[in-house]
Amino acid sequence: MAATGTKEIYYDELKDLMEKSQNLLLVDVRSKDEVAKGHIPGSVHIPVDTVEAEFSLSPEEFKAKYGVNKPPLDAPELVFHCMMGGRGGRATNKAYELGYANARNFVGGYKKWAEKEGK
Repeated sequence: MAATGTKEIYYDELKDLMEKSQNLLLVDVRSKDEVAKGHIPGSVHIPVDTVEAEFSLSPEEFKAKYGVNKPPLDAPELVFHCMMGGRGGRATNKAYELGYANARNFVGGYKKWAEKEGK
């Protein structure tokens, strides 16, 4: 697993985290049309342009909207991804600005996931 404070996570680390963690929040920041064509199992869709507003919701509002608990600011397992990494990086930076010190971007995004998973 990547060290705390590392802003990037790679396929093998993410796969390991998905198998071992009950607390992982994997956020897909792609468009609705992209998500409809395929997504990483268990990911929550929050488009990149809405990350700041959505992560500013109260925990109750976040849970009602997404069906998962809003992560605490010190959440060790908050991962953003897009198709290849650019928007995921922007979302990760936005999360940092909001105080999520351990947020990470999945390098390679859904494209890498699909390659590795044979999709």
